Amino acid sequence: MGTFCSVIKFENLQELKRLCHWGPIIALSVIAICSTMAMIDSVLWYWPLHTTGGSVNFIMLINWTVMILYNYFNAMFVGPGFVPLGWKPEHSQDSMYLQYCKVCQAYKAPRSHHCRKCNRCVMKMDHHCPWINNCCGYQNHASFTLFLLLAPLGCIHAAFIFVMTMYTQLYNRLSFGWNTVKIDMSAARRDPLPVIPFGLAAFAATLFALGLALGTTIAVGMLFFIQMKIILRNKTSIESWIEEKAKDRIQYYQLDEVFVFPYDMGSRWKNFKQVFTWSGAPEGDGLEWPIREGCHQYSLTIEQLKQKADKRVRSVRYKVIEDYSGACCPLNKGIKTFFTSPCTEEPRIRLRKGEFILATRGLRYWLYGDKILDDSFIEGVSRIRGWFPRNCVEKCPCDTETDQAPEGEKKTR
Repeated sequence: MGTFCSVIKFENLQELKRLCHWGPIIALSVIAICSTMAMIDSVLWYWPLHTTGGSVNFIMLINWTVMILYNYFNAMFVGPGFVPLGWKPEHSQDSMYLQYCKVCQAYKAPRSHHCRKCNRCVMKMDHHCPWINNCCGYQNHASFTLFLLLAPLGCIHAAFIFVMTMYTQLYNRLSFGWNTVKIDMSAARRDPLPVIPFGLAAFAATLFALGLALGTTIAVGMLFFIQMKIILRNKTSIESWIEEKAKDRIQYYQLDEVFVFPYDMGSRWKNFKQVFTWSGAPEGDGLEWPIREGCHQYSLTIEQLKQKADKRVRSVRYKVIEDYSGACCPLNKGIKTFFTSPCTEEPRIRLRKGEFILATRGLRYWLYGDKILDDSFIEGVSRIRGWFPRNCVEKCPCDTETDQAPEGEKKTR
């Protein structure tokens, strides 16, 4: 009940603005189309309400819709939980292990990261999700994951209704010739006749809804498996990346150390209970976390500090050789660049021939880094940060500041 109240009792009416974004508009439209068409097809043409099976089926469709919307709005409006403004660790000496956020005027608590979209430091941040127009983190991770589970299940049920409706309605309307197949959309399917005949418009709407349901099942189902994989390891997407970079750093410098992820409880069930609880509230307070034996409370933040210092050394300076407009999926940069555009809301940066870029990471056809607005590479100068196509730049031949390429073109070890 407390969780339900947190959904309908917003901190302020400004939270409603989260609905005015392309992500929630598309997500809610898909939910509305699939659920509405499934109910209409079921009641009018496939499984009428006067039968026991039809009544149970209709109740199940309503149940899917309510549970999906409940967890969706819960994830959106409850939010991930933010580190309090001006937060400091209880013991002042611990601040040496933490990064300081100039925007929030606070230290970043363990497992927290600053989100440029929310403009706050998010507790146990996983990622910023455009579909809920909010971050997925400490407080809403369970609701978000349940939404990812329920949406494909509801779409599978709806897809079954769509397929059976078209099958039962078209079965007696098909006539086969030697070289042709004809469909008589005026033929009746049931006796008595349905209130609204299953015509061409109904067939087109059902087919369209079927496409949406199948697409949602595949796309959202894949996201669910990805989320469950990291939940069972008690990680977030960001922490998985940090762990990968830690192993990469140790291997690159051939260090005699082993990075152990501190928040893995050693049991999938224990890790699962860190996110999903009977009360609906996640474990802990979002600022301090239980750690496995032999690890330090700030093991992960210490590793982040090491990687931050290492990134300044291992960045690569590039020179722009071709203009780039800053488009998300540029058509004039090649088919591979177009189809491999990073699936993120991180910005793209406009490039002009002759400018210089400091790349810190990258994909096969894209790089991420800072455009230096003056001729200096001194820390603290104004920079524009974002993604840009790899084929628009070339590595500077004599770069004394850097010695290692970003991801995608690492040295052979």
